[in-house]
This record gives sequence, C-alpha cells and structure tokens, in this order.
Amino acid sequence: MNDDDDDQKHICFECAEETYLAQVIEKDGKAEECSYCGQTQACIPIEELADHIETAFDDHYVRTSDQPTPWQQSLLSDRESDYDRERDGQPVLDAIEEAAAIPHEAAEDVLEILDDRHGDFDSAAMGEETEFSSDSYYEEKGASAQGWHEEWRYFEQSLKTEARFFSRSASGLLARVFGNIDALKTKPRHPLVVNAGPDRRLTHLYRARVFQSDENLEEALCRPDLHLGSPPARLASAGRMNARGISVFYGATNASVALAEVRPPVGSKVVVAKFSVTRPLRLLDLTALDGVRDGGSIFDPSLKGRLERVAFLRSLGQRMTRPVMPDDEAFDYLATQAIADFLATENEPRLDGIIFVSAQSKDGRNVVLFHKAARVEEMALPKGTEIEAHTGYGTEDGWEIDYGVSEAVPKTEAPAPLNEKDDLIGIVPHFSPSYSADEDYRDAALRVDPATVVVHHVGWVKVNSTRFAVTRYRREKRDWKF
Repeated sequence: MNDDDDDQKHICFECAEETYLAQVIEKDGKAEECSYCGQTQACIPIEELADHIETAFDDHYVRTSDQPTPWQQSLLSDRESDYDRERDGQPVLDAIEEAAAIPHEAAEDVLEILDDRHGDFDSAAMGEETEFSSDSYYEEKGASAQGWHEEWRYFEQSLKTEARFFSRSASGLLARVFGNIDALKTKPRHPLVVNAGPDRRLTHLYRARVFQSDENLEEALCRPDLHLGSPPARLASAGRMNARGISVFYGATNASVALAEVRPPVGSKVVVAKFSVTRPLRLLDLTALDGVRDGGSIFDPSLKGRLERVAFLRSLGQRMTRPVMPDDEAFDYLATQAIADFLATENEPRLDGIIFVSAQSKDGRNVVLFHKAARVEEMALPKGTEIEAHTGYGTEDGWEIDYGVSEAVPKTEAPAPLNEKDDLIGIVPHFSPSYSADEDYRDAALRVDPATVVVHHVGWVKVNSTRFAVTRYRREKRDWKF
C-alpha cells in the first residue's frame, strides 16, 4: 500500500483491469493520484470501488457454508476415513482480486471496507462468520428464474380467468421475454431465429390431413394446394398456436412427423404432401432455447436481469410445447395462442412462425407459420382444365388400389397472352364450395409439389410408453390400545 497522508485512497482505471469496471472509472472518475500505481489520471475513491464490488457479489456470488454437510460430517467422524474437507469456493480476498482484476493491495483495502460494513461485535465475540469476513469463501451462483416463472404463472392464469383478449401486463411480459431475442446466442451455435426460404437452412415443409371419406380425399388429390394447405378462416379450428378462425399453416420438417402429428384413427386415410417455402421467412426456434446464453461483466447492473431472463428462456420451450390432453386444450392453449399472436404482430423482431418439438414423434420438429405467412400459392392450371382423381380399379381378384389424378386441359388453338390472373386458374368440376378462394391479399409463402402427394392407409397405431409396475400388499388389521 502507498504511505499517503490522505486517508481516502483512490484507484485508477488502469489498475482496475476488468474491462467494464475500467470503462466506468475512466468515464466517471476524476484526475487524482492513484494510490496503487502513483499515476495521476481518472480515479475513483476505493470506497466507491467497494460499492461496485459489493453490488456485484450480491448479484452473482454466494458465501459458502463454513460447516460440513451431514454427509461430510459422517466422513469426518469415521476413524477409518482419510477424508479431508475442503470448503467450496475460494477465499474472499482471492475472489475480489480476481473478479475486479485489481492489485492485491487494493483487494485488501476493499475487503477491509466491506468487512467493517457487515461485521458486528456480537458475531465477532461468538466467533461467527459474517459477510466479507476475512476467512469467508465465495463462489459464483447461477441465475434464478423464479421471478419470471411467477410472472408467467400469473400470465397463464389471467388469460384463463381475467383478461383473455387484452392485457397490458401480459403484453409487457411478452415484450420483455421475446424482445430482441434474435440477438441472443446459443451454445452450441444454433440460431434462435432461423431463416427459411429459397437457398436457406429450411427450404420446405410437410403437411398431412386425415380423410375418412373417398369423396373428400379425391378433392384433395385434385387440388392439394386448396385442400392440404392452411384452411379458410371460417374452417380454421383452434390449435396450439392459433385461436379458432385464425388460419395458420401447421407443418413438419419431415413427412413421418407430419403423419404422426395428425393422430389418425385406425381405418382412416392420410394425405401427406411437400410444400416449398417460396419467400424468405423468419422463424423462432424454440428447440434452441435450452442452449441460450448471455454474458458480460458482473459489474454491469443489467447482467443480473439478463441472466435471469436467459435462465427462464431455457425452460420456456418445454413449457410451451408440453403435451396437452384433448379435454384441456381449450384452456391450456390460451397462453401459446397469445404468444403466437404477439410474435406475429407486436414483437420486435417480427416473426413469421415458430419451430417447436413434436409432442407425437421423438426428436421430431413441427413448424407453425402465422397467418401472414400461411398462404399457399394456387396451382397454375389453364382456364377450363378438368381434373379427375381415381383411387383404384376392379379386377377378378377384387379392388386394386391405384391412386392417380388426370388433368384434361383445353385444346390449344392459338397462343394467348397471360396478362390476367383468371388465365391461370383452373375450374375443377367437383371443387368443394367450402374451399372456394376468398379475396386474399397476403403474399404466398408456400407452393405444394403435386408430385410428392402420398396417401397413407392407417392400419394400426403403435404406442410407445414407459412401463411402471403397481405394487400391492395386504396386512392384517390390528387393534390399537392406548
């Protein structure tokens, strides 16, 4: 330490080598002679440095116990054991010096200040350790998401019982959870916001639909763009990520997952098709949330809140995609429906959809495209085209399954300019009125590939489960006398 007539010591920004702390000292400090290097430059009083360190330790460190655990005590009491207990963490002086990257003498001065603040006569007389006692040990603590979880539980409950359609508190919570989420990093390096579309990481999706009548199935085979894409608003039923009447596109990253997600009953038929993503889309990948991380200096006051948010986000993906029983869907989907609406219309950055874990297929990935990105491009068919589907033909041995679609286009008489939209729309004789195209100003984001259409006949369903035995025992009743 410097021999200084002035009792108030100062430390300069060069002696505090921790980057954030050095920047604070250089910005807020005043020209003084540093008590540790002797240079005259931007300094702050050592008391002020102690304030920064005390706040940082309160947010990011915990004092470890000076008493052994019961298990450790049992080992220490065992005469045959050579166990030697080592206290968790590191000595407080070392922790201060390392965290702030300051000279050893400065760390001793800071510790003396903090020990004086937290010590008391009674504790010292009884030999009890207090915060920042010279013989105390500290270790870094993980961020707690308890406050976030409590807010989230209230958010879910309020949607069910209070304000379902508008809530400032709910909107504020979602803004804090998802705002600037694309700036967060993950470990390993998986982006939280995935770019989908041509020449992107995700170029196509699969979608399945269950049919229980051949008539409806044939309509879908004729016009998969209309019958396998997102339904019209009036036919859109409520789902995990959409309220009733809001048409979205539920797909999967592979065909088998799409098939499993529709949970087809035995005896039904399922049509699966591949849809290309035709324009750039931005999707929030919930499956990457468990690896999300954030960082910075422990002396940055915002770090604690950011780490708590990240700790909450790691569990949010599982919370949003947990299996829901059919009887509970109406209420349990309210939170995820509200989240989807918020991400589509209010959040920054704006998103076009969500990637989430399949509840029906192990390691499967589902994708929901919000309403604004759920429109399927209509198939290019010459005006007057007649389309017919067949499902098989009769033979001497019975019915032979053979799916096919034939398109009868008008005879070409002379080239005609294709200037109007009507020249590209085909009229299908048995086209269902319930799927007639309404006026739709959304940009198409998907295009079905008719060559990929496949029909699955569901013969049986395999259930994967975890088996738990039930124990049963019998005992003889006894008369208890007191």
